[in-house]
Amino acid sequence: MKLICLGTGGYHPNSRRHTACYAIPELNLVLDAGTGAFRIPDLLTSTQLSVVLSHAHLDHICGLTYLLVPLLTQKLSRVDLYAEQKTIDAIEKHLFSQLIFPMRPDLTMHAITPGDSIALPQKCSLQTCPLTQHPGGSLGMKIVTPTSSLAYVTDTTTNDDYLPFISGVDHLVHECYFPDEMAHWCEQSGHSHTTAVAQIARKAAVKKLWLMHIGPDRSGDDPIGIQDAHKIFPQTTLLEDFMQIDF
Repeated sequence: MKLICLGTGGYHPNSRRHTACYAIPELNLVLDAGTGAFRIPDLLTSTQLSVVLSHAHLDHICGLTYLLVPLLTQKLSRVDLYAEQKTIDAIEKHLFSQLIFPMRPDLTMHAITPGDSIALPQKCSLQTCPLTQHPGGSLGMKIVTPTSSLAYVTDTTTNDDYLPFISGVDHLVHECYFPDEMAHWCEQSGHSHTTAVAQIARKAAVKKLWLMHIGPDRSGDDPIGIQDAHKIFPQTTLLEDFMQIDF
């Protein structure tokens, strides 16, 4: 099974990274729908798609509007959207406002609460947990297959609140918006920095750490100081668009 990175940046796209979107084609599943969502149709293995949203910030939902044409042309026959009720309400009121996007895509909305589990094909499941340290909150997610596990944690400061949720997973895909020299921005923005993410990966005894949701103002080869993570957790990789994780 593969997690394919369609958008590994945060806030806004740059020449290297679109904003949050991750596809698991074998499960007809997408996590978040940022600007990278325009790439979804190229990966479809079915006309039915499930999208699970972490929260309602624009860099995670704007790509829902990009699903309109695949639905109209029948490349997609059904899209099921799973999110907290407050996220659904924000999408309906604002993103799909007649003044902003007058042709609402035909999405089937499902309200979930932190702690819910969603059944997936192939005896897999998606589990959720609350992430409370980002403005408005966010949902952590964990894909559990019969043989492996992958946790997706975005838009939060690192803290022990979600440690039990990620402990022992094979793959931790975790936001790392700031390098260490910008760590003073973490608390006020609700994001994470390099050393702190590596420390929680080590504390959780995960097998591999993958860093994403990178600040868009830094688009070089190493925008987050990967060597600082390697000192603490050597099995760390910086994600870029189109990279894949086998799990």
